[in-house]
Amino acid sequence: MRFIYTLTFYLIVPFLLVYLFWRGFKAPAYWQRWPERFGLFSALPVDKCLWVHAVSMGEVQAAIPLIQALQDKFPNQSILVTTTTPTGSQRVKEQFGNKVWHVYLPYDLPGPIARFLTRTKPCILILMETELWPNLLHACQHIPIVVANARLSVNSAKGYQRIGKLTQQMLNKVTVIAAQTKVDAYRFIQLGIDSSKVQTTGSIKFDNNLSIPDQNWNINRKVWIAASTHAGEEEIILEVFTKLKQNFKKLLLVLVPRHPERFNQVAKLCEQRGFITTRRTQGDVTTDTEIYLGDTMGELATLYTIADVAFVGGSLVPIGCHNLLEPAAVGIPVIMGPHVFECSEICRQLLEAQAAKQVTDVKQLHKTVNMYLNNIHLAKKTGNNGRLFVQENQGALQRLLNIIFPLITNK
Repeated sequence: MRFIYTLTFYLIVPFLLVYLFWRGFKAPAYWQRWPERFGLFSALPVDKCLWVHAVSMGEVQAAIPLIQALQDKFPNQSILVTTTTPTGSQRVKEQFGNKVWHVYLPYDLPGPIARFLTRTKPCILILMETELWPNLLHACQHIPIVVANARLSVNSAKGYQRIGKLTQQMLNKVTVIAAQTKVDAYRFIQLGIDSSKVQTTGSIKFDNNLSIPDQNWNINRKVWIAASTHAGEEEIILEVFTKLKQNFKKLLLVLVPRHPERFNQVAKLCEQRGFITTRRTQGDVTTDTEIYLGDTMGELATLYTIADVAFVGGSLVPIGCHNLLEPAAVGIPVIMGPHVFECSEICRQLLEAQAAKQVTDVKQLHKTVNMYLNNIHLAKKTGNNGRLFVQENQGALQRLLNIIFPLITNK
């Protein structure tokens, strides 16, 4: 099965190169450092580094407290962080600078993987969330492999079931899976991994300390933030915002697209709709600003603090929804759309805690945002429920570290 998978992967390599070239038109960073994706880079001057793989910005953000804990516990060991996307790479550099090594994870082919391992010499592999690659896991079976903060949606589980034999071969190489929820743990076990290798530790996103600068925004207005939005969502957000402005003349919309390559596109969309738009890179909110466009990376937690209510993107379109815990942690009501399959359990728990509302269309979104803006008491109560929910579920990071530390010490 792995041979067939590898042969197929080699055949699609030309298409991957075309994909990199095409993505580069919107995000030029895809044109840079492409040899790393084939394991071609200068060998790191380290031995037995601690390797953390986080696909993109969201996984990097979740991994920050884990990486910081590894730095504190093992100050004399180097840490390597790999990502797949340029946004993930940028977040690593912003957060850690030269304190960690970073390269792109190579394509899952025997040659690139072998070159990568020769140049990095890791003593442990920590995969954030669910990054299961057959050749990668096969090549790393001589070192501990931890799938940290692991989650497995219904759709992903069905996908892995279609290649059941290959999936089971991969999972047999894993040392331990630290699942976010019991549901995730059950799905991994159903795929064939020994139940003794699966532990439920919770989501370390609950333990992600929000490093918020002491900044006086001086915004004496109602603020609605729509965060991590995708194509197809901004149009809906602007339609709702137009209706809300009829009752809240001074309402400020903080709009934060998920991907940097869409910043200019979304800014143009806002201006075409006639809104006075200020970009974060241009400065702070002015008295005339109607839309404040978050066109920077790593500042979302800060932007949440100025808002009265939050909508989390990737949920009005079938992306699966992004991090619902960041707005809950700062104590504001959370709204999400119908597509939450990437965080269904967290969504369910927030709804149960009366810390969030789920909407299905433009009408419901308008009604819900309007409700929170009109009812300060309800908004405050809902926000406090969210903050308390996050606090009560902290501790996952320590449980994860209790699994990882002995594996490193034993090496």
